Amino acid sequence: MQTQFIFFSGKGGVGKTSMACTHAVRYADEGKRTLIVTTDPASNLADVFEQEIGHQITPIVSVPNLFAMEIDPDIATREYIDRAMAPIRAAFPPQIVQVMEEQMSGPCTAEVAAFDRFTDFLDAPSQNGHTFDVVIFDTAPTGHTIRLLELPAEWSQSIDAASQGSGQTCIGPAAAIQDAKHKYERALAAMRQSVRTQFIFVLQPEAISIKETRRAIEELSKLGIRNFRLIINGIIPPDGSQNPLFAARAEMQARYLEQIEREFEYPKQQMTLLADEIRGTVKLRQVGKIFFDGETLTPYSALPVEERTRVRVASSLDDVRARLFPNGHRRTLFFAGKGGVGKTVASCMTAVWLARQGHKTLLLTTDPAAHLGDVLDTPVSDTVTPVIGQPNLWAVKIDPKAAAEAYKARILADARQRGRPESAIKVMEEELNSPCTEEIAAFDQFIEYASQDEWDVVVFDTAPTGHTLRLLELPVDWSKQIDMKVFVSVDTAAADDVAKARFGKVIRMMTDPAQSTFAFVMYPESTPILEAWRAAKELVTVGVQPGLVVANMVIPLEQATTPFVRSRRAMQEKYLVEIGKRFGVPLVQIPLLPREVKGLKMLIELGEQVYGKVAASEASIEASLQ
Repeated sequence: MQTQFIFFSGKGGVGKTSMACTHAVRYADEGKRTLIVTTDPASNLADVFEQEIGHQITPIVSVPNLFAMEIDPDIATREYIDRAMAPIRAAFPPQIVQVMEEQMSGPCTAEVAAFDRFTDFLDAPSQNGHTFDVVIFDTAPTGHTIRLLELPAEWSQSIDAASQGSGQTCIGPAAAIQDAKHKYERALAAMRQSVRTQFIFVLQPEAISIKETRRAIEELSKLGIRNFRLIINGIIPPDGSQNPLFAARAEMQARYLEQIEREFEYPKQQMTLLADEIRGTVKLRQVGKIFFDGETLTPYSALPVEERTRVRVASSLDDVRARLFPNGHRRTLFFAGKGGVGKTVASCMTAVWLARQGHKTLLLTTDPAAHLGDVLDTPVSDTVTPVIGQPNLWAVKIDPKAAAEAYKARILADARQRGRPESAIKVMEEELNSPCTEEIAAFDQFIEYASQDEWDVVVFDTAPTGHTLRLLELPVDWSKQIDMKVFVSVDTAAADDVAKARFGKVIRMMTDPAQSTFAFVMYPESTPILEAWRAAKELVTVGVQPGLVVANMVIPLEQATTPFVRSRRAMQEKYLVEIGKRFGVPLVQIPLLPREVKGLKMLIELGEQVYGKVAASEASIEASLQ
């Protein structure tokens, strides 16, 4: 029997990991040797299984036949560089080897190294003496995943081009990675085999989740991948909707369920929203009984529903506002956190509120799956554009592909202006044509906006946590090593001195609490809290301290009127207390609303509910909405 491959994908925060783990436990319980592996840089497999996993194939203690692995980008990068450089070390002097290794220290190497490790399982499912019947990939959020899945074709082109030119790529010497090219081609071929490979999209009955799923299916279809299934997660149970707030959300869900049925012809299954978290193998087996066997377990049976002392966890508005206002400096606000926890809503709401306070505000994103336009309910392009209806607010989406073209043109023009010979220009062009240039260029464009002095506030709606950290660490890396990066194969004198100065300025800005605030957005649940905490600790290593925490989708106290809702509120209260203790910074709470947040009117109302009334008159409010 051939190994079966199952990919779980979808927008961040929709429950991919829970569903992937539920399937893994079920297959293992059926006697199939099963491996679940994640390429998500912000992995939480260990949190769900409640045991250490890490960058090696690890048995899951309470589930015979089940193994797991969390691909660590740093370890994968070291392994990849060692493998790629082994033949070079034997053939060249140490000085040349050092230069080549420096060239491989770019940000894309971690991405391709993780992908390289991931393709090992597709190429040879027998690993370290283990042979698996089923390999489940719990992937990163959709936009990033698609970029990973596109890599086999792109790296093949990059390797071919380098072989015809200098023989060097940013991911290593072309001659040393020819085997990788063939492995990536075999990996993509395996993904296209519908009899062996299945892509399961997890989504919730919400507009953005549906849009993201449609976009991902279109992108994968272009790669010749066809075997799709949908899991619609988070369905409010009938006894959960006996409450006005949840009844309104159930009505919203019903409309989107009809849309999903109408627009997607693939097999579909539904999963009920539970009143508590999915953690531990006992819970995963319970979820399996609901999902696979149709059992109607009471979703909140494991939680107490009796009346209890309710807690209010709130920070003073003055403390919160002090982290938002410019206060004589230009203020940059970064919203970070696990994919799907509501960073875009938090950033849009905050930007609108600050603009209404009279501050000239720029709202921008480098998230490949940018949803700013969906939440603002107005188009957002890669050109800075005023947000219609809201004075003092501008928005821009950094498009990685467009940014890469502009970045390439600027670097090459600069090299020509410095009098570099055409042979050197050609080498630079080869390096800049590699897929990793998009990531570098997107961050470079962010630096451009962050360096401008015309804004009172810049609000940065970031990509999901693991990806964000790699972006935010780049300026620190580049300021230390820029002379040995893109320009090393040409001439260190060609290093961009202006860029150095810009990076230095941005580093000082990001590490100064008077100028920058990092706000971590999370649901009041264990996994998003742990993920945000890990992200915060990693940022501390580069001199960045958390400034705010934002708890999203908090059930209002007055809505906790039924057993189901009381149980969910009780769980949230426990974690609100934990958030306050763990982070020790002001806490902002965004309430769960009857419907999705969309449009200026709703953002204005939500901003005033969270941050307090602004000093605008009713007339000016009405005028701004016309």
